Amino acid sequence: MMINNKPISPKLPVFMHGADYNPDQWLHDPFVLEEDIRLMKLAGCNVMAIGIFSWASLEPNEGEFRFDWMDGVLERFKNNGIYAWIATPSGARPAWLSAKYPEVLRVGANRVRNLHGMRHNHCYTSPVYREKTAIINRKLAERYGDHPAVIGWHISNEFGGDCHCDLCQEAFRAWLQEKYGTLESLNMAWWTTFWAHTYTDWSQVESPSPHGENMVHGQNLDWRRFVTAQTIAFCKHEIDSVKWANPDLPATTNMHMIEGLDYRQFADVLDVVSWDAYPTWHQGKDGVKLGASIGFYHDLYRSILRKPFLLMESTPSQTNWQAVSKLKQPGMHRLSSLQAIAHGSDSVQYFQWRKSRGSSEKFHGAVVDHVGHEHTRVFRDVAELGGTLADISAVAGSSTPAETAILFDWDNRWAVKDAQGPRNSGLHYEDTVLAHHRALWEQGVMTDVIGSGDDFSPYKLIVAPMLYLCIEETGRKLEAFVDNGGTLVTTYWSGIVNEHDLCHLGGFPGPLRKTLGIWAEEIEGLYDEDRNGLSLLAGNTLGLSGNYEAREICELVHAESAEVLGHYTDSFYAGRPALTVNKLGEGKAYYMATRLGDDFLLDFYRSVAAESGAARALQSELPAGVTAQLRTDGIWDYVFLMNFGAEAAEVKLDGRLYTDLESGEAEESVVSLPVNGIRMLKRAAVRG
Repeated sequence: MMINNKPISPKLPVFMHGADYNPDQWLHDPFVLEEDIRLMKLAGCNVMAIGIFSWASLEPNEGEFRFDWMDGVLERFKNNGIYAWIATPSGARPAWLSAKYPEVLRVGANRVRNLHGMRHNHCYTSPVYREKTAIINRKLAERYGDHPAVIGWHISNEFGGDCHCDLCQEAFRAWLQEKYGTLESLNMAWWTTFWAHTYTDWSQVESPSPHGENMVHGQNLDWRRFVTAQTIAFCKHEIDSVKWANPDLPATTNMHMIEGLDYRQFADVLDVVSWDAYPTWHQGKDGVKLGASIGFYHDLYRSILRKPFLLMESTPSQTNWQAVSKLKQPGMHRLSSLQAIAHGSDSVQYFQWRKSRGSSEKFHGAVVDHVGHEHTRVFRDVAELGGTLADISAVAGSSTPAETAILFDWDNRWAVKDAQGPRNSGLHYEDTVLAHHRALWEQGVMTDVIGSGDDFSPYKLIVAPMLYLCIEETGRKLEAFVDNGGTLVTTYWSGIVNEHDLCHLGGFPGPLRKTLGIWAEEIEGLYDEDRNGLSLLAGNTLGLSGNYEAREICELVHAESAEVLGHYTDSFYAGRPALTVNKLGEGKAYYMATRLGDDFLLDFYRSVAAESGAARALQSELPAGVTAQLRTDGIWDYVFLMNFGAEAAEVKLDGRLYTDLESGEAEESVVSLPVNGIRMLKRAAVRG
């Protein structure tokens, strides 16, 4: 078990509570700026992220710098015990920069250069853009690197998107040349003999385009990898331009949408991981499915550095950009915020502190509404949470002792979505990963979300749903993991292609065939209305019985060294293996040949998690809708019981001595949880 116990900032060794703050929008009204300080203290807020989109206020014209307003903000912060993440302002450039240097504007996949506007509308490759960001960043670092109120650097904002300009095309070709060395190697990796797409000169290679090449899967995969590499290079360029002034200040960048960038690759340049969470709460009869999915993403971001992360943005009430902007019902702000803490966050921060008066996010939720005072339901919710975070500050810096991991690789995700078969109406890779995670989450099994390149040795149970892109090295690592006593679970559509999206030859699941003990001969995509079934064999080692529904995907497998646990019930392959287990060395590897429902996954993981000995937060059965998560500092275990269900619930404790983290009172054997309720307990940690 890795125990961290180090605060993200020694200046603020408690939970961070605050928001994105935009004082440059209110420089015309000094009363607002003074009132903000009073309200921040009243709300129990101790940190703000400032300057995120302030480039035009900091440098209104090229080479003309104005820092007086930020000087004033930081001086007020210092005098009132409030701290700041200083942002580099590259997320949105001033108009003078676009007008004078049009090369900084992003070019779309259609090869059309954008006009000035929006945000993230810039080219990471552009030497001019890098030069101009370095200048403003160095000025900020020089002025504020040693300021007592500054606790770290907030690098840009929600990196994302790609640029297809000539500069990026040349950079892509250079990246490919470094990776492949020769055109012959590139052509082989991309299998360009298909459709006569063979390249004979590097200048012929371009990024994927909707009106050009977009059907070479290896090329699509490499473009996404290149975009990640280029974005990280830009991020590092920004970090280098500020950290020289004070290397002790940590740097982070707030992550958000997972579609375009492999965030795991940022681990080498960031000191702390932060992300922005905006769930659509209150959609459906209960919040279990959504709560579990947000739990997955908390686990994902925590696992990137395997230490506490920051919830850098959330909304205290509603958004303005989702299809429907629901308010948080009573209790939900507390539950959703403390869920992040339960999964390893050391902060709860919001977008935004004070609602903007105009432009696109003027109706986005904020701590301070347009009315401008504290007498609102949202402000009371935020202030109450501020008090709770202060009460449980001992938890800050503690670790999550997960012995279970979900294997989730970005390039596997990209490749699955690009596969063109066997179900172009949807293989639902992410839904599948979330379903497996949810079955563990509902049972209080702490779970990391790791990549193929990570160390597998800390875990007793690894779950790798749809590991379609599986390189030989990953196959060897998983084989060694099982051989040494680990438990592996994987599914259909695994071990299909290598790192270039080329199919493994010699029989699927490729590098996993020995570990799983099966040969997957064929795979069938089912229509949405089609159903098959899994019938469990009597006396199977899981101790399960009966039939379960199967849908969407059915793989026809041969058991080689594996033991069959269940058969298909229907179609021409009725009676053939649908669920297997293979013993290898000291461990076991389970294989699901078909997509199975939540009912099966819950029963399956109840048995497999117990068999593997993987740690749970609470050694007792949890009611439907309730989850338990655990953090530890090695002396105390902090147990978070959360009810995302539609009904109140009671949780039976497991016989150990517990005290309430807020009141300090001893807990009885049963804890009551209302709808949207959370209880935080502590117990003595088990050593060794």
